Amino acid sequence: MKKLKEILFKVNIDSVYGDTEINVSKITFDSREVENNALFVALSGHNYDGHDYISQSVKSGASVVICEKLPNNFKESNIVFICVKCSKTALSIIASNFFDNPSSKIDLIGVTGTNGKTTISSLLNNLFNELQVKSGLISTINIKYQEYIENSNNTTPDPITINFHLSEMIKRKIKVCFIEVSSHGIFQKRVQGIKFKGMVFTNLTHDHIDYHKTFKDYRDTKKIVFDSLGKNSFALINKDDRNAEYMIQNTKANIYTYSLKSKSNFSCRIIEQQLDGMLLSIDNSEIWAKLIGKFNASNILAIYSVGRIYNLDKINLLTGISNLESVVGRLQSFLSINKVTVIIDYAHTPDAIENVISTINNIKKSNQNLITVIGCGGDRDKDKRAIMGKISTDLSSRVIFTSDNPRSEDPQSIIDDMVKGVSNFNNDKVLIEVERKKAIKQAKKNSVKGDIVLIAGKGHEEYQELNNNKRIYFDDYKIAKEIFNK
Repeated sequence: MKKLKEILFKVNIDSVYGDTEINVSKITFDSREVENNALFVALSGHNYDGHDYISQSVKSGASVVICEKLPNNFKESNIVFICVKCSKTALSIIASNFFDNPSSKIDLIGVTGTNGKTTISSLLNNLFNELQVKSGLISTINIKYQEYIENSNNTTPDPITINFHLSEMIKRKIKVCFIEVSSHGIFQKRVQGIKFKGMVFTNLTHDHIDYHKTFKDYRDTKKIVFDSLGKNSFALINKDDRNAEYMIQNTKANIYTYSLKSKSNFSCRIIEQQLDGMLLSIDNSEIWAKLIGKFNASNILAIYSVGRIYNLDKINLLTGISNLESVVGRLQSFLSINKVTVIIDYAHTPDAIENVISTINNIKKSNQNLITVIGCGGDRDKDKRAIMGKISTDLSSRVIFTSDNPRSEDPQSIIDDMVKGVSNFNNDKVLIEVERKKAIKQAKKNSVKGDIVLIAGKGHEEYQELNNNKRIYFDDYKIAKEIFNK
């Protein structure tokens, strides 16, 4: 229980109707979760409007309603109505207040950028725990701390979920939490009331333009979190990305840089690469890492940089990094009984696909074929489909276009968009199989001993998203292992 007036601290209020001295037992923006003495926040979304569910929430026991527009009959009830300009912002602040502002009591380190968020945040969590620094994780894959683990629905959860888990981490005396910060999460004010100890910027490439409309909008959304950092926090940026300097133009935070190419606070050089790992020189110390690829060298350097900023011992840090295993669905591989290397990766943007395939091509032998199984998501940025079709066919020996998460779109029409990017001289490389499982079977049929099969796009996901928000089970790694080891 918490007094309403305490929960409303720092909320920009237009008008109040009712007694703010009352106690609130729960906050929610889902009318189905309302109970007696709950506070209901009416949010306006793309597909729904929470204001349409105010009456339902009141019937279910809500004693307080936060909204942007008041219902016609609000004066006839004994419910406290609070009108605000932005319900999303109000929810973030309310959530922080309700859970006693947990982000100010734990070192919360965000990771943002187009690629690398999951790998960096997940491996940082693994590394810090290994080095006896109690840490937690809020990521695309899951939320976990100590024995607790929960699968995630969003890269950056809603503010109630974030603050609840941060408060639980504090109860367990966890010192630091790593959280993925997506552009959707920033735009929808999910981290508005959150205090960050640090923020890592990885890179910025063509993604989510269906949502943000322009690349500038996408970039400026990412920049918001750096603008909000305090003087006692840090901003760590990837100097190899041309947008990095832009991110920190207005930040008050202490700035650190990492780079594979130029002079920076933290540097790294790839000495040798193989399919099972690579030899790196980090700040003039050589280590063997189990991850592969230039982009993973950059991810590892980011992890090392955070550790050094956090004053962890260099030798312990490098030793810990050398023991890190790849994250689920991120260049995750197995060797089939027929000696075909199968790689599962989440790559679903043009640059990510190019990075992954180029990485494999740089390591594989000339007599090894690379067969790529790939699709594109429905109801998402259509412009990237032809680009991904071109990249995958230009750089692979053979490509099988298939379904990814078609959502409300026809899978065949998505594939048709991908085919448009294929160069004429690559047409004979392309096979089309709409059913993803059959496409993986086709990859096995077309592979021989020593070949490499890349299954891209879904990574850790254990489902396919179909029309009407329907989800069916589909785990690339498990299904591929079953098919290739028959």
